[in-house]
Amino acid sequence: MMVPFGDLQVEAIFKAYPPAVRQPLLQVRDLILATASEIPSVGEVIETLKWGQPAYLPSRSKIGTTIRIDAVKGEAAHYAVFFHCQTTLVSTFRELYPTEFTFQGNRALVFEAGSRLSVDPFKHCVAMALTYHKDRAS
Repeated sequence: MMVPFGDLQVEAIFKAYPPAVRQPLLQVRDLILATASEIPSVGEVIETLKWGQPAYLPSRSKIGTTIRIDAVKGEAAHYAVFFHCQTTLVSTFRELYPTEFTFQGNRALVFEAGSRLSVDPFKHCVAMALTYHKDRAS
């Protein structure tokens, strides 16, 4: 189910994506928002632009870290989900899901348009990012 955009600039970015990655990125967006809505401690999620990329973060401070999504520059059929590179998130994802994802250093999960997204592992990764600071504090 497509969640309406609250930010016209974010909506414009999605409309500008090449058709090959637009639909997968919309699916990723929906999964991020759905996952956030399933975690009461996350509360409201802000959808905004950071570095020109759609970004998602809990509105309450010290809960989670920002998740950004974008088409991969120079690769028309690839898109990525970016996490703060100074967290342990991507290394944790790599340990938990070594075959489910393609990793880019300590900052991103990279996907090929048209390939199947492992929904449950992906939602688990999103949940870990959205609760990163809260979980580290407890």
